[in-house]
Amino acid sequence: MIIKTLKQLKRIIIAVVGTTILIIGIALIVLPGPAFIVIPVGLSILATEFIWAKRLMEKFKEKLSKIITKK
Repeated sequence: MIIKTLKQLKRIIIAVVGTTILIIGIALIVLPGPAFIVIPVGLSILATEFIWAKRLMEKFKEKLSKIITKK
């Protein structure tokens, strides 16, 4: 059996959903739409299971807070 546990199944589902939303967000950079909202949502979903996505979200939050405090 390919998927041995429910934990692996959950991780696969999160990876597929998060990656799909992230790709849609990246496409919205050039297409009309709220890419600046969709990309963080996809990263947030991925960050629930993947360390690299969590680190990327932390960097995103830091840069966003710097932008907000400059105004």
